[in-house]
Amino acid sequence: MEQQPPAGQDPSPVPGSPPTCYRHPDRKTGIRCTRCERPICPECMVDASVGFQCPDCVREGSGTGHHPGANRPRTVAGGTVAADPRLVTKILLGINAAVFIAVLAAGDRLLDELLLFGRAYSSDGLEGVAEGQWYRLVTSTFLHQEVWHIAFNMLGLWWLGGPLEAALGRARYLALYLLSGLAGSALTYLIAAPQQGSLGASGSIFGLLGATAVLMRRMNYDMRPVIALLALNLLFTFTWGGIAWEAHVGGLVAGVAIAIAMVHAPRERRNLVQYGTCALVLVAVIGIVLARTAALS
Repeated sequence: MEQQPPAGQDPSPVPGSPPTCYRHPDRKTGIRCTRCERPICPECMVDASVGFQCPDCVREGSGTGHHPGANRPRTVAGGTVAADPRLVTKILLGINAAVFIAVLAAGDRLLDELLLFGRAYSSDGLEGVAEGQWYRLVTSTFLHQEVWHIAFNMLGLWWLGGPLEAALGRARYLALYLLSGLAGSALTYLIAAPQQGSLGASGSIFGLLGATAVLMRRMNYDMRPVIALLALNLLFTFTWGGIAWEAHVGGLVAGVAIAIAMVHAPRERRNLVQYGTCALVLVAVIGIVLARTAALS
């Protein structure tokens, strides 16, 4: 059983070092509960009328005089606090793994059916997004052919996805992941040669990376590690051959925009700002696809 320090006690053992979450001593944080002032990490943060509170204060009713059940725990983005903060991440991992195994079993035929490309001739004639196969914008984001490719992307998904899912909530996190992938596919469709194929979850992963940077800035965390990771990934994106940089850039831009709306939206207009931003990203994706399709027709 995990021991917890008394209210108001800083669990940091080293004077001058950043405090750590009172429920997760291995996680440094710059946020404290507005009621008891204990340090709390994103997973433990519950949205309050002013700032954030810890789960203990929420269970006690937060000193409002109301029944504890009247204060519904919320994440930093206003989502519901879930018992398993990695459930959606696990499901996404499972889908990517299942598609990878299916492609290994079925071969190139299934790969060609799910691959993203604008327009190209095949044994069945002209195919591609420009021919009405819009589903390729989505299926390609779950498609991998090489072991190293899926391993790298799934490692990024697990490492970045869990904390983001805990901080945003399941629905908002899933919207971030899917829209980042779609934005990456749309930019690839717009810029890449019509016959050039593209696949992989990299657009979604770059969206998660951008969102992580936004969240860390919001939480007053040390930005140097995530900036270094982002710089390294962008270096690989533009120097290694065979990488669809358009998907990486598109996913990154969408992820940053959505994350800003998620964690900085004013409380009184939170849903409007968050869902409105997601809708704008989707409209932009549709607009890009329509424009490119018209150009190729």
